[in-house]
Formats: sequence, C-alpha cells, structure tokens
Amino acid sequence: MSFADRLGIGAASSEAFVERALGELRSGRPVLLQSGDEEVLVLGAEALDAEAAEALAALDGGGGPARLVLPAPRLTRLGAPRAVAGSVALPAFDAARVEQLALGLDARIDAPVANAGPADLAALDLLALALVLPAAIVIPIRRDEVPGAVAVTAEEVARFRKAQAAGLRIVGRARVPLEGARECEFVVFRGGEGLRDQVAVIVGQPDTARPVAVRLHSACLTGDLFGSLKCDCGDQLRDTVARMAAEDGGILLYLDQEGRGNGIANKIRAYDLQAQGFDTYDADAALGFGLDQRRFEFAAEMLRQLGVTAVRLHTNNPQKVEALKRSGLDVVAEQRVLGRPTLENVRYLAAKRDRAGHAIDFEQLAARAPD
Repeated sequence: MSFADRLGIGAASSEAFVERALGELRSGRPVLLQSGDEEVLVLGAEALDAEAAEALAALDGGGGPARLVLPAPRLTRLGAPRAVAGSVALPAFDAARVEQLALGLDARIDAPVANAGPADLAALDLLALALVLPAAIVIPIRRDEVPGAVAVTAEEVARFRKAQAAGLRIVGRARVPLEGARECEFVVFRGGEGLRDQVAVIVGQPDTARPVAVRLHSACLTGDLFGSLKCDCGDQLRDTVARMAAEDGGILLYLDQEGRGNGIANKIRAYDLQAQGFDTYDADAALGFGLDQRRFEFAAEMLRQLGVTAVRLHTNNPQKVEALKRSGLDVVAEQRVLGRPTLENVRYLAAKRDRAGHAIDFEQLAARAPD
C-alpha cells in the first residue's frame, strides 16, 4: 500500500465530504446533493441575497422548478399545518419573499405545499448539521452546470451523525483547577455533535467501579459565560461541579449543543422572538425547530471511554435519562439540578416543565430565590 493510500490522501471519507459541505453552507455557498437519481443544488435560505439570487437565476433550470423546503413547525406557523416537512415552488429567486417565508412572523403560504422528497429531507438534515436556519433552497440541476461545487450524497448525510459518534476519540487532557473544585481534569474528545470538540470535566477522583455522578451539560454561552438571567444554565453548571467536588467526585460532560442543538445564531433569533412574547419552544417552532434537536447517545460513548458503565445522573431532563439507558449505560439514580429563579427565567422554567416534561419543583426553586 502506498504512502498516500495509508493516509487516505485523494480518497476522502464520507464524513469528510459532509464536513466540506457543512463548511460551504455555513459560508453561504451552495452544495451539490445527490439522492438516488436526483441531483439538486442546496443553499441555505438565509444566504440568499440579491447577488446569490442573480447567480441562481442564471442557471439553466432544465431539471425542474426550484423550491423552498421548510420543516413542519415552520409550515404550521405559515398557516399550512402538517406533520412532516414540505416544499413551496419558487418561480423566481425573490430574496425578500424567501426571507418572509423563512423568518417572517406574519407571513402566510400563498402557494400549494408539496410533500418533501428524499433530497429535500437530506437538505434539511445538512442545514441542521451546519447549525443554520432550517430553510433550504433546492434546485434540480445537472452536475455539469456547477463544476467545482462540493458534492455529497443523501446516504453520506444520513450516516454522518452515527459516524461522528463512532469516531469519538480523546485528543487532549490536562489538570485544570477550578474555583470551588481544585482537583479537576479536562479531557477533550473530537467527534459527536456540533462543530467543535466535546469536553469531559472529571471532578475529583470518581470511582468508576461504582455508579459515578454525571451531568450532561449543553453549552450555553449566554448563561455559562455571561450570567444571562434568561436561563438557569450557569447555575446548573457551577452548582453541579461544586457538589461533585464536595462529595465523591464526578464527571460533567460539556457538550457542543448550544440552543438545544440549534446553534448560537438561531438561539439569539429565538431570544428576539421571546422578547416579543413567545415562550422558548414557540420561538423555536416559529423558526422551524422542534422541541429539542439534541442527541445524547454520543455522550454515552464518551463515558464508556472514561471507564463509566453506571451513573447517578444530575438532570431534570427525562430525555437524557432515556438516551443513556438506550445506549447501554445503567442509570441507577437521578439528582435534580436547580438554578435560581429570576423574573426573566420563570416563564422559561415553567415551559420546560410543562412542555418538555422536565422535573422542576417550583416550591424548591422559590427556596433558592435571592432575598
């Protein structure tokens, strides 16, 4: 076997093709997607400006009309309720109209909605992986019309998440003393969800021969770093680490899942909608998202690589419990993790309890309220 073959030079893996496509979409450029016999050009709707519209209009268009693919929650917001994603024909690349259909609060569908096909669903999956707005411009096209375009298949997209979880590996580790928890080790994994690395914070010296205290903590820039009053994430992060340090140690997994897996840009868009009266889940739905886009199975693989097979899970979220159980870990106990209630986060906490089944006791919360 040659040197190039050993290193995979010139023969990129399926994951590499998808990663290249994600980079293109995040940069506002289209990618070529093949699904069965259909080839389409995919562009995120948020990238359609006047220049892009002019370029797309210059294409031959012999493969059929272009369409805007939207997920079910967004179509419901537009007055066309349905259980699955659908598409609306785009007879012209009108950037203002596309923006209204993708983001407008008062917009309504003024055209028939077709069922989303396999290429459409794969396009939405790509946008979800790229953490951009879930609204895809899909244009049937011949490959020779877009020479040099990054190409990917629907099958490669479908396999990507599983491959990322299976390929998780430790790429760095070091002791990092924290305030209130001086004995900590940070272990960095590559793979999993999101677009960055994942971090396991080992607090103290947990005994992996026994059930280990564990928290799955999704990254929250606004709460964890800046102390946002709109959520309880920062409190949950710091209180859990302090509790582990005071007891028998534990492991906190800091996961790249900002905004329930929607990405920081969409999270801030949702915050703006919340300021207009939406609750946290209705705001996400108005943008086209379901209740929660996160997956936690890869977190179980991180724990297994750290020697953990049984956990005492610090969480209020039943989805995390079920995900670890499905992945083969033994969840022997649950420990609630409460932050401080504020005027700004009470509605958010109530929505998590009432709409997503989080175990949040408001009497206990009231006892934590600042004087």
